[in-house]
Amino acid sequence: MTDAATDSVEAGLNRSAIRAPSRQGARGRQWWVLFAVASVVFAADQITKHLVRSRLAYGEGWPSVDWFVHFEHVTNTGAAFSILQNQGVFLIVTSLIGLGAIILYFAYPPFHHPVLRVAFGMQLGGAVGNLLDRIRLGSVTDFIKFRYYPTFNVADSCIVVGVFILAWFLLFRGTDNQRDEAA
Repeated sequence: MTDAATDSVEAGLNRSAIRAPSRQGARGRQWWVLFAVASVVFAADQITKHLVRSRLAYGEGWPSVDWFVHFEHVTNTGAAFSILQNQGVFLIVTSLIGLGAIILYFAYPPFHHPVLRVAFGMQLGGAVGNLLDRIRLGSVTDFIKFRYYPTFNVADSCIVVGVFILAWFLLFRGTDNQRDEAA
């Protein structure tokens, strides 16, 4: 073999080693990131909801409603944008199905990119935070209020951001498997 051919083979082997880490090590890191991000989101959600419930009376806002964004203590027995009001059992069941879907999608390729680990962690932490409120209190505490937008909380925003990251990644970046097959 020529030196150029040897260099080409060695470069190919090095790329393969970089692209294909051991399955066991990669999987362990994936789950760690998922649960670390989910834990941070869950903790931030529960702490902020606790602060709102303990510092603001129901319906009370701070600062005044004249501000572009303010905190207002409200509850929601429905889903996003207050749809499906008073459908607690249905929403609990669909939340559990959603949690299962997040775990399944995370567990199987092509969803193994680090950006997607964070996105799934955000969705998981937010979903668990809202589910806990729904089970424990019968409603979800919302408190972030923009002038012309429904009131929401940290969990809601993390779920939405996680879904947007996932959609952006799949639409514009593609998966590593698609990129590997094209090469």
